[in-house]
Amino acid sequence: MNPPLTDSRIRRAAFWLLACTLAPLLLVLGLLGAALQFQPQVAQASDVGPEDVARAVSLLRTHDPRQARPGQVSTVLLRQRDLDVLLSHGLHRWLDAQGSVTLEPARATLRLSSPAPGNFWGAWLNLEMVLAETGGLPQLHSLRLGHLPLPAWVATWAAPRLAAHLGLAREWQLAGNVIRRVSFQPDVVLLTYAWQGDSANRLFDGLLSPAELARLRPYSDLLVTLAQRSGHGWQLPMVQLMTPLFDLARQRSAAGGNAAAENRAALLTLTLYANGRWLGHLSAAARGWPRPRQLQLLLAGRSDSPLHFLISAVLAAEGTTPLSRAVGVYKEVADSRGGSGFSFDDIAADRAGTRFGERAVHEPDALQALVAQGLRDADLVPRLDDLPSSMPEPEFLRRFGGVGAPAYKDMIAEIDRRVDGLPFAR
Repeated sequence: MNPPLTDSRIRRAAFWLLACTLAPLLLVLGLLGAALQFQPQVAQASDVGPEDVARAVSLLRTHDPRQARPGQVSTVLLRQRDLDVLLSHGLHRWLDAQGSVTLEPARATLRLSSPAPGNFWGAWLNLEMVLAETGGLPQLHSLRLGHLPLPAWVATWAAPRLAAHLGLAREWQLAGNVIRRVSFQPDVVLLTYAWQGDSANRLFDGLLSPAELARLRPYSDLLVTLAQRSGHGWQLPMVQLMTPLFDLARQRSAAGGNAAAENRAALLTLTLYANGRWLGHLSAAARGWPRPRQLQLLLAGRSDSPLHFLISAVLAAEGTTPLSRAVGVYKEVADSRGGSGFSFDDIAADRAGTRFGERAVHEPDALQALVAQGLRDADLVPRLDDLPSSMPEPEFLRRFGGVGAPAYKDMIAEIDRRVDGLPFAR
């Protein structure tokens, strides 16, 4: 016979029922409170400088897979600054996050900070991973999300899936096949690798996904038609190609396409063409596409300005504004040391292109509507002919004190003022 229900037994049963019901919710709330934080663990990354670009160019030239003998074992030394720039660029490009690396003997600590959706527990997801040297590929030693420790297998399971989600599965697999050993030392990492016979093709074929290629094909086909219709000359104002390409982007956006992605496709197609390249150079799948007749493009009556403008625009559209500015400055510093000389008119074209690329993704519909009205050269770049140009390094240093000096900053401020007055920048 069951004992009679009393008030105390009913209250006790109700308490345990409520506790069992709320326990999972309280556990989740506690985990969220431990995982989310109010401040980022990683400060905003500093701007990429021309010296960073010079370093990257040097590394790429030295370790180009197209120049390597298959199977030859080589070693590259990467500084902590190199990794910070690479990590910050990649995180910003693919995850809208910021990161840093700390290198110590036999271990490396990677930190990542990403904005979290609005909530009561904190505005930031802070992830910390400690990698340990093994004599081969490093292993994950510890993993922490905010104040919450996580088992290492979580990252091991999640990393390839995240790479696949971001469209980087090929790159992830290629790195695993090529890298033989990673050695951590204070402020540097030694990476031992061996390119394989197909590494270059795998690397370049992975730059564009099938979906990206499908989006690029209409712009490539239109460029073929436009180049063929241009007549028998060998030069053409850039605006005569940009206007119809962006009109196509507007039409495809109106039909349901992503406006920012369509603008990026138009910019990439035109940038490759201006540089004497085409999509077949980036993907084997595009090598059977019709190739447009090559013409030299002009902007403000100059053949170099389209390159400065478009390369900066593409970099900015890909979410790398600090890098796009640094690339332009690096080019001018390199020119001043034996090329055509440091030129502020080229910097102006760079910065105008950067602003154009930014608006192409942040206000894509408005930019499409503006370009559809028709373009003149003066709509894309400010006045260039009165800006100091072709200065050898000694003259540049004497007149402006070098990159970052007060006179240099004054000239950049004047260029930015002019760029601010362009129609697409208002």
